[in-house]
Amino acid sequence: MNVYDTANRLAKELRESPEYLGYKNIKKEIEQNPELKTKLTEFEKLRYTVQLESLKGEEQEKTKLEEMQKIYAELIQDDIAKRYFDIELKFNVLIADVNKIIAESVKDVL
Repeated sequence: MNVYDTANRLAKELRESPEYLGYKNIKKEIEQNPELKTKLTEFEKLRYTVQLESLKGEEQEKTKLEEMQKIYAELIQDDIAKRYFDIELKFNVLIADVNKIIAESVKDVL
């Protein structure tokens, strides 16, 4: 079997996984709620900025972290947002696990 066939089969299985389907469905549900979508978008932008600064080794602005925590605390009061974060975490764990397996298989040449 060739690697590309295996990769395509893996991609198909990922798209059929409960984690992927759950994440896709919760995103559709959020699309139907403009107010929640706006809050989540604001949170995601702030989270991305904080993570990027952290990766660059930049010191975190206390106000950004506090704002992110405040928005998160508000969001998890909403059942849809709470489910979104739970499902997003499960999906991200799946992707990280798959990446780890692949990386481990070629670590001797990296």
